[in-house]
Amino acid sequence: MAGAFGKFDSDRIVAAIGEAEKRSSGEIRVHVTRRKPGDLERRAIERFHKLGMQKTKHRNGVLFYIAPRARKFRIVGDVAIHERCGESFWEDVARAMEADFRRGAFTDGVVRGVEKIGEVLAAHFPRRPDDQNELPDRVTED
Repeated sequence: MAGAFGKFDSDRIVAAIGEAEKRSSGEIRVHVTRRKPGDLERRAIERFHKLGMQKTKHRNGVLFYIAPRARKFRIVGDVAIHERCGESFWEDVARAMEADFRRGAFTDGVVRGVEKIGEVLAAHFPRRPDDQNELPDRVTED
């Protein structure tokens, strides 16, 4: 995805999602919007629901919603992960991603965020033998 935010290497991002999900029952998605959303938070939550992320068995889905034209992003976590992590965790992940974004390493920033989320998901929602991948591991766009 090219744009004001730069280019994203979807293959690297999908590989990072796969690695993170191997260790937990959590579900991670990345969505890139070509639009310049007015209310980014609302749009991110709408996309979270449109992707069915609130329907996961353990309510531990996480969406990275990236709006390159607005040069902004949001991370939306479902209720179970948010209850365990708190607001400061999301802010720490966002800061780590922003550091990479500022130096133009957009894919690195997303991968770093996915890895950090993956660590927390593995700690709070370890993978069980009967876990299934409930959502596709791919970067979506609109």
